[in-house]
Amino acid sequence: MSIDLVPLCTIDITLRDPQVMVGQGPSGFRVVAEVESATVEGERLRGSSTGSAGADWLTLVDGIATIDVRMTVETHDGAVVFVTYKGRSDFREGPGAHPIYSAPVFETGDERYGWLNLVQAVGKGTIDGSHVRYEVAEVR
Repeated sequence: MSIDLVPLCTIDITLRDPQVMVGQGPSGFRVVAEVESATVEGERLRGSSTGSAGADWLTLVDGIATIDVRMTVETHDGAVVFVTYKGRSDFREGPGAHPIYSAPVFETGDERYGWLNLVQAVGKGTIDGSHVRYEVAEVR
Protein backbone atom coordinates (compact mmCIF):
# COMPACT_ATOMS: atom_id res chain seq x y z
CA MET A 1 0.00 0.00 0.00
CA SER A 2 1.40 3.40 -0.93
CA ILE A 3 0.93 6.73 0.82
CA ASP A 4 -0.58 9.53 -1.23
CA LEU A 5 -0.30 13.20 -0.32
CA VAL A 6 -3.09 15.44 -1.63
CA PRO A 7 -2.47 19.21 -1.35
CA LEU A 8 -4.84 20.69 1.22
CA CYS A 9 -3.75 24.27 1.95
CA THR A 10 -1.08 26.69 2.99
CA ILE A 11 -1.16 28.19 6.46
CA ASP A 12 0.48 31.58 6.99
CA ILE A 13 0.90 32.58 10.62
CA THR A 14 2.11 35.82 12.14
CA LEU A 15 3.23 35.42 15.76
CA ARG A 16 2.81 38.08 18.42
CA ASP A 17 5.95 39.72 19.66
CA PRO A 18 7.30 39.26 22.22
CA GLN A 19 6.80 35.59 22.94
CA VAL A 20 6.16 34.47 26.52
CA MET A 21 9.37 32.96 27.89
CA VAL A 22 8.43 30.42 30.56
CA GLY A 23 12.03 29.24 30.84
CA GLN A 24 13.66 25.96 31.78
CA GLY A 25 11.35 23.43 33.40
CA PRO A 26 11.00 19.66 33.66
CA SER A 27 9.94 19.36 29.99
CA GLY A 28 12.65 21.62 28.61
CA PHE A 29 12.88 25.32 27.83
CA ARG A 30 9.31 26.47 27.15
CA VAL A 31 8.22 29.39 24.97
CA VAL A 32 4.61 30.35 24.29
CA ALA A 33 4.34 31.99 20.87
CA GLU A 34 0.85 33.46 20.52
CA VAL A 35 -0.81 33.65 17.12
CA GLU A 36 -1.51 37.24 16.09
CA SER A 37 -3.14 36.22 12.80
CA ALA A 38 -3.32 33.29 10.44
CA THR A 39 -4.68 32.70 6.96
CA VAL A 40 -5.52 29.37 5.41
CA GLU A 41 -5.61 29.13 1.60
CA GLY A 42 -6.54 26.05 -0.38
CA GLU A 43 -8.97 24.77 -2.95
CA ARG A 44 -11.09 22.98 -0.32
CA LEU A 45 -10.29 25.03 2.79
CA ARG A 46 -10.00 28.83 3.09
CA GLY A 47 -10.27 31.12 6.09
CA SER A 48 -8.50 33.01 8.82
CA SER A 49 -7.82 32.71 12.52
CA THR A 50 -10.55 33.67 14.94
CA GLY A 51 -10.54 34.16 18.69
CA SER A 52 -7.52 34.94 20.82
CA ALA A 53 -6.51 31.51 22.14
CA GLY A 54 -4.16 30.45 19.32
CA ALA A 55 -0.55 29.73 20.23
CA ASP A 56 2.42 27.40 19.93
CA TRP A 57 3.49 25.92 23.27
CA LEU A 58 7.03 25.19 22.07
CA THR A 59 9.64 23.31 24.07
CA LEU A 60 13.36 23.15 23.38
CA VAL A 61 15.61 20.31 24.51
CA ASP A 62 19.19 20.16 23.20
CA GLY A 63 18.22 22.38 20.26
CA ILE A 64 15.31 20.18 19.20
CA ALA A 65 12.08 22.18 19.03
CA THR A 66 8.84 20.34 19.74
CA ILE A 67 5.84 22.37 18.63
CA ASP A 68 2.33 22.10 20.04
CA VAL A 69 -0.03 24.43 18.19
CA ARG A 70 -3.75 25.01 18.73
CA MET A 71 -5.94 27.62 17.08
CA THR A 72 -9.38 28.17 15.59
CA VAL A 73 -10.06 29.14 12.00
CA GLU A 74 -13.23 30.62 10.57
CA THR A 75 -13.72 29.56 6.95
CA HIS A 76 -14.63 32.01 4.21
CA ASP A 77 -18.26 30.84 4.52
CA GLY A 78 -18.59 30.95 8.30
CA ALA A 79 -17.65 27.48 9.61
CA VAL A 80 -15.41 27.27 12.68
CA VAL A 81 -12.60 24.69 12.58
CA PHE A 82 -10.30 23.77 15.49
CA VAL A 83 -6.79 23.07 14.21
CA THR A 84 -4.13 21.36 16.29
CA TYR A 85 -0.75 19.99 15.38
CA LYS A 86 2.43 18.76 16.90
CA GLY A 87 5.77 18.57 15.21
CA ARG A 88 9.53 18.95 15.35
CA SER A 89 12.30 21.11 14.02
CA ASP A 90 16.07 21.32 14.43
CA PHE A 91 16.77 24.67 16.13
CA ARG A 92 20.42 23.87 16.94
CA GLU A 93 21.49 26.44 14.33
CA GLY A 94 18.64 28.78 15.29
CA PRO A 95 14.97 29.03 14.31
CA GLY A 96 14.53 28.93 10.54
CA ALA A 97 17.73 27.08 9.71
CA HIS A 98 15.77 23.85 9.13
CA PRO A 99 12.16 23.04 8.17
CA ILE A 100 9.39 22.46 10.69
CA TYR A 101 7.54 19.15 10.23
CA SER A 102 4.01 18.87 11.60
CA ALA A 103 0.97 16.59 11.70
CA PRO A 104 -2.24 18.69 11.69
CA VAL A 105 -5.70 17.39 12.57
CA PHE A 106 -8.98 19.26 12.35
CA GLU A 107 -12.26 19.30 14.26
CA THR A 108 -15.54 20.92 13.30
CA GLY A 109 -19.24 20.53 13.96
CA ASP A 110 -20.17 22.16 10.64
CA GLU A 111 -21.57 19.51 8.29
CA ARG A 112 -20.15 21.26 5.22
CA TYR A 113 -16.66 20.55 6.54
CA GLY A 114 -17.35 17.22 8.27
CA TRP A 115 -14.85 15.58 5.91
CA LEU A 116 -12.09 17.44 7.80
CA ASN A 117 -12.83 15.36 10.94
CA LEU A 118 -11.40 12.34 9.07
CA VAL A 119 -8.27 14.04 7.74
CA GLN A 120 -4.77 13.34 8.97
CA ALA A 121 -2.47 15.87 7.38
CA VAL A 122 1.25 16.50 7.27
CA GLY A 123 2.95 19.84 6.93
CA LYS A 124 6.35 21.26 6.15
CA GLY A 125 7.02 24.78 7.29
CA THR A 126 9.48 27.61 7.42
CA ILE A 127 9.96 30.28 10.06
CA ASP A 128 11.33 33.73 9.39
CA GLY A 129 11.21 35.94 12.48
CA SER A 130 7.56 36.17 13.47
CA HIS A 131 6.23 34.64 10.24
CA VAL A 132 5.58 30.89 9.84
CA ARG A 133 4.38 29.32 6.58
CA TYR A 134 3.28 25.71 6.13
CA GLU A 135 2.47 23.67 3.06
CA VAL A 136 -0.13 21.13 4.24
CA ALA A 137 -1.17 17.90 2.51
CA GLU A 138 -3.86 15.37 3.34
CA VAL A 139 -2.54 11.84 3.80
CA ARG A 140 -4.46 9.20 1.87
